[in-house]
Amino acid sequence: MTQQQDTATEQQEAATETVELEHETPIETVPAAPGIDEETLRKREAALAQVVQYGDPVLKSRASEVNDFDEALSQEIDRMIVLMQESLGVGLAANQVGRLRRLLVFQTNSDAVPQALLNPEIEWLSEESEPMIEGCLSLPRVVVEVERPLYARVSGQDRTGAGIVIEASGHEARVLQHEIDHLNGVLILDRTERAQRRGALKALRRGESYAPPDDDEQ
Repeated sequence: MTQQQDTATEQQEAATETVELEHETPIETVPAAPGIDEETLRKREAALAQVVQYGDPVLKSRASEVNDFDEALSQEIDRMIVLMQESLGVGLAANQVGRLRRLLVFQTNSDAVPQALLNPEIEWLSEESEPMIEGCLSLPRVVVEVERPLYARVSGQDRTGAGIVIEASGHEARVLQHEIDHLNGVLILDRTERAQRRGALKALRRGESYAPPDDDEQ
Protein backbone atom coordinates (compact mmCIF):
# COMPACT_ATOMS: atom_id res chain seq x y z
CA MET A 1 0.00 0.00 0.00
CA THR A 2 1.25 3.55 -0.77
CA GLN A 3 2.29 6.15 1.75
CA GLN A 4 0.94 9.75 1.54
CA GLN A 5 -0.40 12.64 3.55
CA ASP A 6 -4.14 13.29 3.24
CA THR A 7 -3.35 15.32 0.10
CA ALA A 8 -0.43 15.47 -2.31
CA THR A 9 0.25 19.05 -1.26
CA GLU A 10 0.60 18.07 2.38
CA GLN A 11 2.96 15.28 1.37
CA GLN A 12 5.30 17.53 -0.48
CA GLU A 13 5.34 20.06 2.33
CA ALA A 14 6.24 17.28 4.78
CA ALA A 15 9.04 15.81 2.66
CA THR A 16 12.52 16.15 4.12
CA GLU A 17 15.95 15.49 2.68
CA THR A 18 15.95 12.10 4.39
CA VAL A 19 12.83 10.23 3.34
CA GLU A 20 11.09 8.59 6.30
CA LEU A 21 8.14 6.21 6.19
CA GLU A 22 5.13 8.20 7.36
CA HIS A 23 3.55 6.60 10.40
CA GLU A 24 0.22 8.39 10.30
CA THR A 25 -0.93 7.56 6.80
CA PRO A 26 -2.17 4.38 5.12
CA ILE A 27 -0.78 4.77 1.64
CA GLU A 28 1.78 2.34 0.21
CA THR A 29 4.34 4.71 -1.33
CA VAL A 30 5.33 8.35 -1.32
CA PRO A 31 5.45 10.24 -4.63
CA ALA A 32 8.58 11.72 -6.06
CA ALA A 33 9.01 14.85 -3.97
CA PRO A 34 11.76 17.44 -3.77
CA GLY A 35 13.87 15.97 -0.91
CA ILE A 36 14.20 12.47 -2.34
CA ASP A 37 17.72 12.01 -3.65
CA GLU A 38 18.43 10.51 -7.06
CA GLU A 39 19.79 7.23 -5.68
CA THR A 40 16.63 6.68 -3.61
CA LEU A 41 14.48 7.43 -6.66
CA ARG A 42 16.51 5.02 -8.76
CA LYS A 43 16.08 2.24 -6.23
CA ARG A 44 12.38 3.02 -5.91
CA GLU A 45 11.84 2.79 -9.67
CA ALA A 46 13.75 -0.50 -9.84
CA ALA A 47 11.70 -1.92 -6.96
CA LEU A 48 8.38 -0.80 -8.42
CA ALA A 49 9.31 -2.46 -11.72
CA GLN A 50 9.16 -5.78 -9.84
CA VAL A 51 5.67 -5.15 -8.44
CA VAL A 52 2.71 -6.63 -10.33
CA GLN A 53 0.54 -3.89 -11.80
CA TYR A 54 -3.22 -3.51 -12.14
CA GLY A 55 -4.71 -5.74 -14.82
CA ASP A 56 -2.70 -8.83 -13.92
CA PRO A 57 -5.17 -11.56 -12.82
CA VAL A 58 -2.94 -12.52 -9.88
CA LEU A 59 -4.17 -9.37 -8.12
CA LYS A 60 -7.75 -10.66 -8.23
CA SER A 61 -6.89 -14.18 -7.07
CA ARG A 62 -7.01 -15.61 -3.58
CA ALA A 63 -3.63 -16.73 -2.28
CA SER A 64 -3.04 -20.24 -0.92
CA GLU A 65 -1.96 -21.20 2.57
CA VAL A 66 1.76 -21.41 3.34
CA ASN A 67 2.72 -24.84 4.70
CA ASP A 68 6.50 -25.02 4.32
CA PHE A 69 8.46 -22.78 6.69
CA ASP A 70 11.88 -23.35 5.22
CA GLU A 71 14.92 -21.38 4.10
CA ALA A 72 13.34 -20.67 0.70
CA LEU A 73 10.41 -19.00 2.46
CA SER A 74 12.75 -16.94 4.62
CA GLN A 75 14.60 -15.73 1.52
CA GLU A 76 11.30 -14.82 -0.12
CA ILE A 77 10.33 -12.80 2.95
CA ASP A 78 13.66 -10.97 2.97
CA ARG A 79 13.28 -10.12 -0.73
CA MET A 80 9.78 -8.73 -0.16
CA ILE A 81 10.99 -6.60 2.74
CA VAL A 82 13.73 -5.10 0.57
CA LEU A 83 11.23 -4.39 -2.21
CA MET A 84 8.85 -2.77 0.26
CA GLN A 85 11.56 -0.58 1.73
CA GLU A 86 13.15 0.41 -1.57
CA SER A 87 9.76 1.32 -3.00
CA LEU A 88 9.26 3.51 0.12
CA GLY A 89 6.35 1.33 1.16
CA VAL A 90 4.67 0.35 4.38
CA GLY A 91 3.25 -2.99 3.23
CA LEU A 92 3.49 -5.59 0.48
CA ALA A 93 1.51 -8.76 -0.19
CA ALA A 94 2.84 -11.81 -2.02
CA ASN A 95 0.24 -11.34 -4.80
CA GLN A 96 2.00 -8.10 -5.66
CA VAL A 97 5.18 -9.97 -6.53
CA GLY A 98 3.33 -12.64 -8.48
CA ARG A 99 3.22 -15.25 -5.72
CA LEU A 100 -0.16 -16.66 -4.66
CA ARG A 101 0.93 -17.38 -1.10
CA ARG A 102 -0.69 -16.06 2.05
CA LEU A 103 2.27 -13.92 3.01
CA LEU A 104 2.57 -10.21 3.68
CA VAL A 105 5.24 -7.92 5.07
CA PHE A 106 4.77 -4.54 6.69
CA GLN A 107 6.65 -1.72 8.38
CA THR A 108 4.35 1.11 9.38
CA ASN A 109 7.06 3.61 10.28
CA SER A 110 10.79 3.99 9.82
CA ASP A 111 11.57 3.14 13.45
CA ALA A 112 9.62 -0.12 13.41
CA VAL A 113 11.13 -3.52 12.73
CA PRO A 114 9.75 -4.93 9.45
CA GLN A 115 7.52 -7.92 10.08
CA ALA A 116 6.27 -10.87 8.07
CA LEU A 117 2.83 -12.36 8.64
CA LEU A 118 1.86 -15.68 7.12
CA ASN A 119 -1.60 -17.21 6.80
CA PRO A 120 -3.17 -14.13 8.39
CA GLU A 121 -6.75 -14.18 9.61
CA ILE A 122 -8.77 -11.22 10.85
CA GLU A 123 -10.28 -12.35 14.13
CA TRP A 124 -12.05 -9.15 15.07
CA LEU A 125 -12.76 -5.68 13.71
CA SER A 126 -14.13 -2.73 15.64
CA GLU A 127 -17.48 -1.19 14.80
CA GLU A 128 -15.78 2.19 14.87
CA SER A 129 -14.44 3.02 11.43
CA GLU A 130 -12.93 5.92 9.53
CA PRO A 131 -12.56 6.86 5.85
CA MET A 132 -9.04 7.69 4.67
CA ILE A 133 -7.18 8.06 1.40
CA GLU A 134 -5.40 4.90 0.29
CA GLY A 135 -3.18 4.07 -2.64
CA CYS A 136 -1.48 0.91 -3.81
CA LEU A 137 1.88 -0.03 -5.29
CA SER A 138 -0.02 -2.02 -7.91
CA LEU A 139 -2.26 0.91 -8.91
CA PRO A 140 0.21 3.60 -9.98
CA ARG A 141 -0.72 7.26 -9.44
CA VAL A 142 -4.20 6.39 -8.13
CA VAL A 143 -5.60 7.06 -4.66
CA VAL A 144 -9.18 6.63 -3.42
CA GLU A 145 -11.04 6.94 -0.15
CA VAL A 146 -11.59 3.70 1.77
CA GLU A 147 -13.50 3.30 5.02
CA ARG A 148 -12.04 0.73 7.39
CA PRO A 149 -12.40 -0.25 11.06
CA LEU A 150 -10.01 1.60 13.35
CA TYR A 151 -9.06 -1.46 15.40
CA ALA A 152 -8.30 -5.04 14.37
CA ARG A 153 -7.10 -8.28 15.91
CA VAL A 154 -5.14 -10.35 13.41
CA SER A 155 -3.67 -13.82 13.94
CA GLY A 156 -1.18 -15.70 11.81
CA GLN A 157 2.31 -17.16 11.85
CA ASP A 158 5.82 -15.76 11.74
CA ARG A 159 8.53 -16.96 9.36
CA THR A 160 9.27 -19.96 11.59
CA GLY A 161 5.63 -21.08 11.72
CA ALA A 162 5.07 -19.91 15.29
CA GLY A 163 1.64 -18.48 15.99
CA ILE A 164 1.30 -14.74 16.59
CA VAL A 165 -1.54 -12.34 17.35
CA ILE A 166 -1.41 -8.64 16.53
CA GLU A 167 -3.68 -6.14 18.29
CA ALA A 168 -3.56 -3.26 15.83
CA SER A 169 -5.04 0.21 15.81
CA GLY A 170 -5.07 3.21 13.51
CA HIS A 171 -2.52 3.13 10.72
CA GLU A 172 -1.24 -0.36 11.51
CA ALA A 173 -4.78 -1.77 11.51
CA ARG A 174 -5.44 -0.17 8.14
CA VAL A 175 -2.21 -1.44 6.61
CA LEU A 176 -2.92 -5.00 7.76
CA GLN A 177 -6.48 -4.88 6.41
CA HIS A 178 -5.22 -3.53 3.09
CA GLU A 179 -2.60 -6.27 2.70
CA ILE A 180 -4.93 -9.07 3.79
CA ASP A 181 -7.40 -7.78 1.19
CA HIS A 182 -4.65 -8.33 -1.40
CA LEU A 183 -4.30 -11.95 -0.30
CA ASN A 184 -8.04 -12.38 -0.86
CA GLY A 185 -7.94 -10.79 -4.31
CA VAL A 186 -9.56 -7.56 -3.12
CA LEU A 187 -8.27 -4.15 -4.22
CA ILE A 188 -8.97 -0.66 -2.94
CA LEU A 189 -11.09 -0.14 -6.05
CA ASP A 190 -13.46 -2.75 -4.62
CA ARG A 191 -13.66 -0.87 -1.31
CA THR A 192 -14.33 2.66 -2.51
CA GLU A 193 -17.58 4.29 -3.59
CA ARG A 194 -18.79 4.06 -7.18
CA ALA A 195 -17.86 7.53 -8.44
CA GLN A 196 -14.29 7.24 -7.19
CA ARG A 197 -13.98 3.75 -8.62
CA ARG A 198 -15.10 5.01 -12.04
CA GLY A 199 -12.66 7.91 -11.88
CA ALA A 200 -9.79 5.68 -10.82
CA LEU A 201 -10.49 3.08 -13.52
CA LYS A 202 -10.62 5.80 -16.18
CA ALA A 203 -7.26 7.14 -15.00
CA LEU A 204 -5.70 3.67 -14.99
CA ARG A 205 -6.85 3.03 -18.57
CA ARG A 206 -5.35 6.33 -19.69
CA GLY A 207 -2.18 6.08 -17.62
CA GLU A 208 -3.17 9.21 -15.70
CA SER A 209 -3.34 10.18 -12.05
CA TYR A 210 -6.48 10.15 -9.93
CA ALA A 211 -7.39 11.46 -6.49
CA PRO A 212 -10.90 12.04 -5.15
CA PRO A 213 -12.07 15.65 -5.38
CA ASP A 214 -12.10 17.81 -2.28
CA ASP A 215 -15.47 18.24 -0.61
CA ASP A 216 -15.70 21.82 -1.83
CA GLU A 217 -15.16 20.64 -5.40
CA GLN A 218 -17.96 18.10 -5.37
